[in-house]
Amino acid sequence: MLSPEILSNKRILLTGAARGLGRDFAAAIAHAGAHVVMADILTNQVQHEAAQLAAQGLKVSAVSMDISQKQSIQQAVEVAVQRLGGLDGLVNCAALATGVGGVGMQQHDEALWDRVMTVNVKGTWLVSQACVPHLQASGQGKIVNIASDTALWGAPKLLAYVASKGALIAMTRAMASELGEYNICVNTVSPGLTLVEATQYVPQQRHDLYVNGRAIQRQQHPEDVNGTVLYLLSEMSSFVTGQNIPVNGGFVFN
Repeated sequence: MLSPEILSNKRILLTGAARGLGRDFAAAIAHAGAHVVMADILTNQVQHEAAQLAAQGLKVSAVSMDISQKQSIQQAVEVAVQRLGGLDGLVNCAALATGVGGVGMQQHDEALWDRVMTVNVKGTWLVSQACVPHLQASGQGKIVNIASDTALWGAPKLLAYVASKGALIAMTRAMASELGEYNICVNTVSPGLTLVEATQYVPQQRHDLYVNGRAIQRQQHPEDVNGTVLYLLSEMSSFVTGQNIPVNGGFVFN
């Protein structure tokens, strides 16, 4: 069992924190004892969510970040590091997931493809790049990239999203190989279809496909993923790097 203070005094930056999985991760990480800076392009919403957690006595604040813009990333990371006094972990949860599916590859819009790749792949790289010097200084840095199990089974009519999440898994392995010399662990978590805002428009048929195909046949909730993220941010996983961990109730195996 993970200790309730498994991340005591760890300094964590979390992107995509205004809603969905990111919002739930922020609460779980803060409850585990960490100091958390929640980053998101949805400035008002992420500030509201951070204030809600801070009102509970948790060590949480918010910063505005557009991960498609390098300058915005650099400014936000600088603010976060100043507040935290350094950086021990980064969770790359920000992604474009709403309105990215529904058509086959022959009808896929090129502009949407570029947008998904810019946010989901390039953005993750740029945030990581900005954080690495600070993670290196901590002596035992952690990066957790949030992908998707759609990249493992090739979900249809979701080409750009699936490709971007597959790229994250591959990029994680390359980052782990490069950053190991600095004692920075880089891993991926690939959730299954989870009940959050971004999936409310997914057809019921797809939800049923997941539930019926899982070894554990029920809907997936954000809290199902929290433990894996906490483990990968903690010192318990200090010899785990370059891995992809699906969290999907056994719908697909890695």
